[in-house]
Amino acid sequence: MIENRVTVLAAPHLDPGFLNELESSSAVTGIRELSQVPVSVVEVRHSGTIEVPPELGIDKATLPEQRPRRGIICFDCDSTLITGEVIDMLAAHAGRAAEVAEVTERAMRGELDFAESLRERVAALAGLNASILEETAAALELSPGVEETIRVLKAEGFTVAIVSGGFIQVLDPLAAKLGADYVSANTLEIKDGKLTGKVTGQIIDRAVKEEFLREVAQKVGVGMEHTVAVGDGANDIDMVRAAGLGVAYKAKPALKEFADAEVNFHMTQVLHLLGVRR
Repeated sequence: MIENRVTVLAAPHLDPGFLNELESSSAVTGIRELSQVPVSVVEVRHSGTIEVPPELGIDKATLPEQRPRRGIICFDCDSTLITGEVIDMLAAHAGRAAEVAEVTERAMRGELDFAESLRERVAALAGLNASILEETAAALELSPGVEETIRVLKAEGFTVAIVSGGFIQVLDPLAAKLGADYVSANTLEIKDGKLTGKVTGQIIDRAVKEEFLREVAQKVGVGMEHTVAVGDGANDIDMVRAAGLGVAYKAKPALKEFADAEVNFHMTQVLHLLGVRR
């Protein structure tokens, strides 16, 4: 008999009726509670399939038997580590928030070429004082559980990487605060103390994100089976597919179909997916 393992997560608690169904199912061979706060998490071992009614708002993840250990976890930044999109925050200062946000949303859904859409959105920032980058970096809001998740994973021996389609001038201070080991993002061109409306160097699109993950794995000396990628949009598809464990965080449908697991409540759910105790 082939036994499978599924991690089931919900906030603030799992539906009692659903739990009763699991416990009475002939396909379920064992249930182990992993956490009660800030989200409820149980690990279910079973010999068949487990159906989760979508109306219950429960995340389900089927995990590889060999979970990544002391490997690499690579996070997207915007709408993953932080609650918003930096390009939209900058566009608000230029008085073009609505039009840029609409393009951002379409790009994250995979409806637009990312590189082209980025150039179009960055062009809207031309003339802004470069000091706005420092102000924006100071105003970033972390997604719930990010600091704890990264702190615990680093204590467990994980290498932490951040790769972003956003901007290195805003990401660098955040990466330093979180203790990231590797960081990559786009670079905004600045001349005479103002943004030119252009980016310099290679644009960080979905293919480059996957390349970055593979390069970090090579540098650290671990196999791809010991890598984890966490993202939210179409620009994260390639690295999520390539990783040993690909996680969709509050993600767009374009990414969800390629992920091994979905996380919709709290970033510490990633720890439970990895079997790491908080």
